[in-house]
Amino acid sequence: MHLMLFLILLLQTSPMTLFDFTSDSDIADWRTVDDTVMGGRSDGDFWLNEEGHGLYIGRVSTDNNGGFSSLRYRMPSLRIEGKTKAIFRLKGDGKTYQFRAKTDNYDRHSYVTSFQTSGEWEEIEIELHAMKPQWRGRQLNMVDYPAEVLSEIAILIGNKRAEKFRLELDWIRLE
Repeated sequence: MHLMLFLILLLQTSPMTLFDFTSDSDIADWRTVDDTVMGGRSDGDFWLNEEGHGLYIGRVSTDNNGGFSSLRYRMPSLRIEGKTKAIFRLKGDGKTYQFRAKTDNYDRHSYVTSFQTSGEWEEIEIELHAMKPQWRGRQLNMVDYPAEVLSEIAILIGNKRAEKFRLELDWIRLE
């Protein structure tokens, strides 16, 4: 019984890699969703660069009531009890982005928090329980992210201004 409890605790405290970008990574489950779904003019693109990092680049346009681009990774639902933070190793462009998580692929809302990039390679840490429920930019009257199940993660840029963006991803994990 003690061994079983030890193994459960070990699994809860061990890092869980959600994605490790390498030159041979399969990024087929990653997709960009821009404001064009509602008539906007923003444009994001994603691929693996020569160094084997995920490269998310594009431009956000406020034309035609637009203003966002997102990069989404849908996965089979994962049990993540015991995980308290998401950590990204990335190189941004000095802009602010949102990290988003869904507990179910059928949910309309996401749990959201913002993070600032420095323009250098860095590790961004996000406290999962501090993520707020939102739908279409509006905060919902619901509990914050329970961090029990994860079915989709996303990175979104939408700073209410027209701008180009560039975000290079090395890995994403939960701890």
